Amino acid sequence: MSESARATYAAAGVDIDAGDKAVELLKPHAARASRPEVVGGVGGFAGLFALKTGRWTEPLLASSTDGVGTKIAVAQALDKHDTIGIDLVAMVVDDLVVTGAEPLFLQDYIAVGKVIPEKIEAIVSGIAEGCVRAGCALLGGETAEHPGMMGEHDYDVSATGVGVVEASAVLGPDLVRPGDVVIGLASTGLHSNGYSLARHVLLDIARMPLEGHVEEFGRTLGEELLEPTRIYAKDCLALVAETEVRTFAHITGGGLQANLARVLPHGVVAQLERNTWTPDPVFAVIAQRGRVERDEMERTFNMGVGMVVVVSPEDVDRALALLTARHLPAWVLGEVRPSDDPDGPRVTLTGDHPRF
Repeated sequence: MSESARATYAAAGVDIDAGDKAVELLKPHAARASRPEVVGGVGGFAGLFALKTGRWTEPLLASSTDGVGTKIAVAQALDKHDTIGIDLVAMVVDDLVVTGAEPLFLQDYIAVGKVIPEKIEAIVSGIAEGCVRAGCALLGGETAEHPGMMGEHDYDVSATGVGVVEASAVLGPDLVRPGDVVIGLASTGLHSNGYSLARHVLLDIARMPLEGHVEEFGRTLGEELLEPTRIYAKDCLALVAETEVRTFAHITGGGLQANLARVLPHGVVAQLERNTWTPDPVFAVIAQRGRVERDEMERTFNMGVGMVVVVSPEDVDRALALLTARHLPAWVLGEVRPSDDPDGPRVTLTGDHPRF
């Protein structure tokens, strides 16, 4: 075999030098997404985090893994990659905080068809920003090049986050009582769920261009679809510190009813009123352009409610005041009542949304 014909890893599609450059580019982003417990920096075989047990008497570690889904297809179509990481962090840390856990650190996994250092930097800059918003550290991760399996410009992301909560402070269904009040925390639009249906309706059926201005949104369709998922972790932890929180529900795939039902005990039903809020315009546009039935919309999308908190009735006003002070729109959705049918639904929605 001649020298010119020798096979190389780079010729097979894996560029080690580009991978090394990408690591160097992301180090400053990881450095700003840190905590005092972090030991060392990015680049080792494993991240180190000192769990200072003096702060917690009986700590339980909580862990969650998630991805972003087909929202990435919109980012790829627009060649805008600096917000997908915020979505990724939100999907992970807001599952952790449902248990009452404080997010400690996160590690990401980025699979790409070809390492383009600047694109990796853009993705990780969003992950770092998400970690800053959540108050957790970015403790490293992995970027894997998959030539032959993924197109050069294709990528996917996932992450695992770890949090900690006192054993005596774990939230969940066993704390919920009849008479408790359900509060909704506003989403920033679609968040990171339902994009397969949203893209099918808006791009395939309605043939709306991503770069086109949409009057109902006051911006382009692409800007609406790439609006980052709101991260609620710090807001939820503030509620835990100041009020008697029973449980949280992160409203993701399955919608409001399915996710709230997961954190309710047998023997109760959460009765919610649709007329207490108006879903963001994007939901109405999808429903109208795709002739999507309300039940299908509510089963697929968050419909404007990104997180739910169940609190004691005595703490409703305090919780709403705290959320208002944190500039997070919130309102009473309904209340928890005894169930007449143990085998019936744990969450009911009644009434109609205003102007939807």
